[in-house]
Amino acid sequence: MPNAEIRLCNDCISGLDSLGIVRFPGLVLREHWFFPILRRSRLRVSRFALALAVIAGTVLFGAHVWSQQPVTISFLLRAVEADQMRGLAEQFMAENPDIRIEMVRGPNAADAVENLYTTSFLLGDSPYDILFSDVVWIPKFAAAGWLLELSDRVGEADLADFLEADVAAGLYQDGLYRMPFRSDMGMLYYRTDLLDQVGLEPPETFDDLIAASQTIQAQTDVDWGFAWQGLQYEGLVTNFVELVAGFGGFWIDPDTLDVGLDQPAGVQAAEFMKTVIDQGISPPGVTNYVEEDSLRQFENGNAAFLRNWPYAWAEANREGSPVAGNIALKPMVHAEGQQSAACLGGWGFGISATTPHPEESWRVVEFFTSPGPMKEFITEFAYVPSRRALFTDPDVLAVFPHYEQLLEVAETAIPRPPVGQYAQLADILQRYLSAAISSQMTPEAAMQAAAGESRRVLGVDG
Repeated sequence: MPNAEIRLCNDCISGLDSLGIVRFPGLVLREHWFFPILRRSRLRVSRFALALAVIAGTVLFGAHVWSQQPVTISFLLRAVEADQMRGLAEQFMAENPDIRIEMVRGPNAADAVENLYTTSFLLGDSPYDILFSDVVWIPKFAAAGWLLELSDRVGEADLADFLEADVAAGLYQDGLYRMPFRSDMGMLYYRTDLLDQVGLEPPETFDDLIAASQTIQAQTDVDWGFAWQGLQYEGLVTNFVELVAGFGGFWIDPDTLDVGLDQPAGVQAAEFMKTVIDQGISPPGVTNYVEEDSLRQFENGNAAFLRNWPYAWAEANREGSPVAGNIALKPMVHAEGQQSAACLGGWGFGISATTPHPEESWRVVEFFTSPGPMKEFITEFAYVPSRRALFTDPDVLAVFPHYEQLLEVAETAIPRPPVGQYAQLADILQRYLSAAISSQMTPEAAMQAAAGESRRVLGVDG
């Protein structure tokens, strides 16, 4: 009697191959075989049944083995952050052997990473399970339906442990789409030795800042009073957000979509930027400054005051810095009778709406944003925590004693408007602010034009 032939369809072959199952010698893998085999003798049927049992058992065993393989959770992030977060990822995987974290190294420019995420979503199901996100990306990604809503996964009590502004930055239309990981906020640095030399207290108001700058410039060898970021880019927006709030105004109200650029506070904020340039308090080149340019002026001893982010503290106090040990920080100045404001920056985690592994993704997010890993990360790499208690944690203060001061700044932080059209609105503001501070337009005309364009983008009346 000829040997029975067991013929598998191509789909069966692919299934066995994908499970890593070895094909037995003597099995002929051809086309569908069910009906021809049933027409043969009982012996052949018996052989068929036996072979089918062997194959079924093998497939079930392979499926079991496959089900035990770790689930891979991937996310894209800047290369420098991938290096920094590797330790936490390895710790998580050691504690959770059923999940493997894949961190995809991207460019170090944040906007380039955003573009890569955007492209991956536009092409269909994103290959990334998690979104490691700058605060300003959330409205755009949530509005597009690319993120899972997370409020049913985290309790109000846990959210209350985070800085209020950090939580607010993860909200879009009352839904929570981002868990905070590390924070950032703008602040005012100042030279304590220079203020002591001229007998002045740290400034509280815009007028105080101008007066102190002029006094220091007149009585010391310091060239400039106030360094900040004036290039036409997102940094210019963050400076404006603090100034307009300090004058008692706003850029865009996310609830009503009202635009405040052409209101008195918006015009005053633009006028302040131009005034400090025109009066020689800020260097004329400030219109081309990013963070590093302004920091360089300050740490080299050429400026009395600096608006910048928390990272500047370590840079200005590094060994060999001319100003090391002679700097302090405080909330940004404001108008008389108004409050300080710090523009919120920072990064956190969202979950892709297309991930096939939402539960495993949440476990990764929950781990990274929990107190222990966050504390370990910020103390090792000098970032700012999102959890309020870490600002006064003894272990953190042993490394960064200035974080107690930083908490005062953090409590004044405000997010940029969480609206889906944020990127377009920021571009409008950058263009017209740049025109105002470079004398291409008056501050009033620039803010009126910016407000008009913004309202058209938002689809609201003036």
